[in-house]
Order: sequence, then C-alpha cells, then structure tokens
Amino acid sequence: VVSAGAAAAESALAVHLRRLLIELEPETLGLYWPMRCEFNAPAALSEPMSAADVVMALPYARKRPTEMHYRRWNGAAPSARDECNLATADGAVLVPDVVLVPCVAYTRSGHRLGYGGGYFDRWLAAHPHVTSIGVAWTASEISDAEFAVQPHDQGLSLVVTQDGVV
Repeated sequence: VVSAGAAAAESALAVHLRRLLIELEPETLGLYWPMRCEFNAPAALSEPMSAADVVMALPYARKRPTEMHYRRWNGAAPSARDECNLATADGAVLVPDVVLVPCVAYTRSGHRLGYGGGYFDRWLAAHPHVTSIGVAWTASEISDAEFAVQPHDQGLSLVVTQDGVV
C-alpha cells in the first residue's frame, strides 16, 4: 500500500522527468530497473518514451570483470537477470545518449551515493559524453560537506527529484 504522500511524490517526480526528457530529446535512454525504495522510472517512462520512438535500454552488470553495459529493452517486464541477479534486458548492447542513475543520496553539486558497487561510476567515466540524470527523493539530499568525493566518483549532469531539477 502506497501512502498519498508517496504517490504524490512519485507523480511529481515523473512529471519533472518527462518534461526534462522532452527538452533533451534523447535518441536512446538508459533506465534502471528499480530496487528497494527507488523511483520506478520504467513504469513512469516506458510508455511515453516508446510513443516518442526513443530506444530504451537497461543496465547489465558483470561481476568479473566488474563492469556494466546497457542492453536494448522493449518496455516489457524483464525476463533476464544479470550477473548480480538484477532484472535486465536481453537485447543488443548499446550506448544511450541519456542515462537515468538511481541515487541513494545526492548533493546539490551533482554527486551521488549508490549501493557501493561502483558500476555507474565506471560506466560514466568511460562515457563522459553521455548526459547523466540522477533520480532521487528530495529527502535523500546530503550536503557537500557530508560527501567526501573520491577519485572514482563521477559527477552527474543533473539531479531530478519530486521538487524539480537540482
């Protein structure tokens, strides 16, 4: 059961993301399959992105070597699992021009905390031309003083919350 406040936050975040993606006009969009309390970007975006002829992709994580790539996704519930046992697509490997990156926490300067595997940081470092959009809940903001940026940490192009673009 989702509370009214949580439903309103999901709806607002979806609106902000859709507006931003209309402005960015991606040809290919890298999403993520949500886990824990992450925003459900595929549910909010797969239909409008398909209608706009945007090619969608989901990440595929490998344990050895520790790396990630994106695979084309058709918008249906994923039936494949990657080496980390996360839901993924089984389509062709591609490089999206815009990627959505889930954030456990974020800073206003565009840094994020994830779950500690470094998959997104390594992928973003290898693809600096890609627009990276952090997706977070407003309450997960932390100050720059609380986040000790490490050499491997990659900044995000923008962060979107239910309150708008940061």
